Amino acid sequence: MAKYADVYNDWKSDPGAFWMEAAKEIDWVSAPTAAFDGDAGVYGRWFPDGVCNTAYNCLDRHVEAGRGEDTALIYDSPITGRKKSYTFAELTDEVATFAGILKAKGVAKGDRVIVYMPMVPEAAIAMLACARIGAIHSVVFGGFAPHELATRINDAKPKMMVSASCGIEPNRVIPYKPMLDAAIEQSVHKPDACIILQREDVTAELGARDHDWAALVAEAKADGVTAALEPMAATDPLYILYTSGTTGEPKGVVRDTGGHMVALKWSMENVYAVKPGDTFWAASDVGWVVGHSYIVYAPLLQGCATIMFEGKPVGTPDAGVFWRVIQDHKVTALFTAPTAFRAIKKEDPNAELLENYDTSSLRTLFLAGERADPDTIQWAERKLDVPVIDNWWQTETGWPITANPRGIETLPVKYGSSTVPMPGYEIHILDEGGHEVGAPSTLGAVCIKLPLPPGCLPTLWGNDDRFRNSYLNHFPGYYETSDAGMIDEDGYLHIMARTDDIINVAGHRLSTGGMEEVLSGHQAVAECAVLGIADQLKGQIPLGLIVLKSGVTEAPEDIEKACVKRVREEIGAVAALKHILVVQRLPKTRSGKILRATIRKIADGEPWKMPATIDDPAILDEITEVLKARGLVQHNLQPST
Repeated sequence: MAKYADVYNDWKSDPGAFWMEAAKEIDWVSAPTAAFDGDAGVYGRWFPDGVCNTAYNCLDRHVEAGRGEDTALIYDSPITGRKKSYTFAELTDEVATFAGILKAKGVAKGDRVIVYMPMVPEAAIAMLACARIGAIHSVVFGGFAPHELATRINDAKPKMMVSASCGIEPNRVIPYKPMLDAAIEQSVHKPDACIILQREDVTAELGARDHDWAALVAEAKADGVTAALEPMAATDPLYILYTSGTTGEPKGVVRDTGGHMVALKWSMENVYAVKPGDTFWAASDVGWVVGHSYIVYAPLLQGCATIMFEGKPVGTPDAGVFWRVIQDHKVTALFTAPTAFRAIKKEDPNAELLENYDTSSLRTLFLAGERADPDTIQWAERKLDVPVIDNWWQTETGWPITANPRGIETLPVKYGSSTVPMPGYEIHILDEGGHEVGAPSTLGAVCIKLPLPPGCLPTLWGNDDRFRNSYLNHFPGYYETSDAGMIDEDGYLHIMARTDDIINVAGHRLSTGGMEEVLSGHQAVAECAVLGIADQLKGQIPLGLIVLKSGVTEAPEDIEKACVKRVREEIGAVAALKHILVVQRLPKTRSGKILRATIRKIADGEPWKMPATIDDPAILDEITEVLKARGLVQHNLQPST
């Protein structure tokens, strides 16, 4: 049995040979003869002479290997009560048909297609259809506001939009077509046409540029219209995924074709330890990178069944829905955000609903997307009785930077650490001057030595200069992650905060993440956030917000005092965390990230914009009122438009 250290050292001693061996797991039209060209692109390009097709590797090759009747895609919507499964053969046919429709409507290799869809099978079909014909898809989270969608239309300049009549939330139906029309009205670039999936819950009114998905598919099937697989250079873009930029203009992360497949296929085997035929469930959304990598592409590359879940961890109908999905679909591995488990733990602290379901198929729970606090990990370990594995990565990398490699060797878990770097990633902790911090467990900027491995972004869409300025120029020779952390004496990485969440209290550099770990250890706390707010005397002081578990009877002010005491005892008086406030809920993005920077701006009286990705804007009003009641808002500034 291979050991992690041996595998990592194999990569480090000969990166080219390591990735050429990994590339053998992909079926190539023309196999690459070289792993890497350091002179191509901004920092080099992977498999520069390889030719391949992503949709073929996800679908057709499994059918050709005799696995056409195996389940490929499972749709489960507890909100609507609808379920549907597709075999590899059925999904291949649907994708080939929709690809034929796109081609018939003038979409060609290299054209962009924006997919603005809810969590329905057709979203994955549209993505894979683009991959089949070499069109570049850009998925925008369904329900994004028109202005945000318009900025993406202007940047990607799509030929075609693919959308649905509505998205469905637990307590509301969101019509998409009016938002889509408003975005196109606002945008300078105008797409040629829109294809609209009419859902049972809302019928959209179609205009001159709009086509009905079902009618197009019925006509194409009747006429036998399909599209052939397009041979793609490994370096050709597969998709653009926009991530928030500090300037307010979204950054279009580009994903290439060949390196992406090689990295994802390697990760399924070595990080997630799933085999062909297993059911892999990433409880995310196709609008996020997790949805791209681990709902659509990686499971299908590995020949697994993958689940598209249109629901929430609580409220659809209750905090037992995850256990029901695991039971119904024999889920082998679940990948979700810690936020989901904090929500479940808050609603059902003793996991009483778990007793109603058989979750014995589950072998591993994987967490990513934000810091996984030790209390949540330990709760999940106790209740599920399976390993709970944290992994850390970014939209830009597309697959884990650090993880506990279940498929190679399960390393000892250290709570608060995402374990060790995966092959391809050489991590360095640098000080503000770009020098190694040297001593273990010293906080600094987490940086990755160039070149980045296969699967990571080669650049930003149409903007090499912004790519360099955003990621490469601050620390020459390194990719800057914008995360702060430390590597301990065993080589484990501890991500403590975003770089701008390191706060400076009277000259002491403190990690908000370390304080959050202490707060989340209180038995009454379901989740928390710590951020730095302005202080005339000390420059910055920390502010803690805590959400209590359901059923807690202790007085909120007593819990606040106890939490202040915990931080003083475990971190020291230097932390100066004296303001801890109980709030009903924390403002988050739809992917579960807490909007700490926005809360800080409200407290500091700075102008702020309503984040496009916020799950519920009303929460910011709630937070503002709590801060005002405690005298913690410097000025009463409203959000700027």
